[in-house]
Amino acid sequence: MSEYSKYQKKVISRFYENRDQIDEQRLSELVTNLFLATTDKQRAKHWETAEGVMSRLGVPTARVEHVINSKDPTVLAAVVDEIQKGVLKLQKPKKPEQTSDKK
Repeated sequence: MSEYSKYQKKVISRFYENRDQIDEQRLSELVTNLFLATTDKQRAKHWETAEGVMSRLGVPTARVEHVINSKDPTVLAAVVDEIQKGVLKLQKPKKPEQTSDKK
């Protein structure tokens, strides 16, 4: 299946249009998961996921490093709260420019 149907293209498009809201929700769920995690392996995986989601959301790199190094779910919860209130200024990564190889 090399080509997506019209319906599939719309679904994919809507997913990426709402990616920020999905990531915000995922980050808040990760706070809960970190509080409930029972093993170090689970915690490590949740922190790894949280780092990726914060980076994708555009949380400043210094802030991401601080949260990950602290390994404290309450610090992550504070970041989620600031994002939801609009206090934290997010730095959206720049999209690479499309170049055409056709001449």
